[in-house]
Amino acid sequence: MSNKRSRPIRVLVAKVGLDGHDRGAKIIASVLRDAGMEVIYTGLRQTPQMVVNAALQEDVDAIGISILSGAHMTVFPKVIQLMKDNNMDDVLLTGGGIIPEQDAEVLNEMGVGTLFPPGTPTDTITDYITNWVETNRDF
Repeated sequence: MSNKRSRPIRVLVAKVGLDGHDRGAKIIASVLRDAGMEVIYTGLRQTPQMVVNAALQEDVDAIGISILSGAHMTVFPKVIQLMKDNNMDDVLLTGGGIIPEQDAEVLNEMGVGTLFPPGTPTDTITDYITNWVETNRDF
C-alpha cells in the first residue's frame, strides 16, 4: 500500500438491469480483493439508484459496472448523472463488458472512465483503478 493512503481502496462492483451473467463481475471482484482492495459486490439486477446509494453508504473510491446486456448507453449516463447529483465527482466510474468502441468513446466524453472489454488483463484493470484513485482521491 502506498504511504499516501490511510486505508485500502474501496470498489463497488455492480450488475445493473436484467443482465444475469455475473461470472466476469465475480472474477473482477476477486482480482481486486487479491490486489488488496476492499470490494463490495452488489449482486444481480441492481438499478442505477441502488448502485449510487450503495456507493455513498460504503464511501467507495470507484464504481465498476459489468454490463453484457447492451444497455450501456442507458445505464452509464444514468449512473454518472446520479453521481453528479450526489457530488461524487471524486469517485471513479469504470466498467467492462460488451461495449462497442464508438459507444465507449461517447461514454468517456460524458465522464465515464476507461471501459474494459472481455479478455483485458486483470493487472491492467487493477493498475488503472489504483493509479486513478491515488491521483484523484484525497485520503
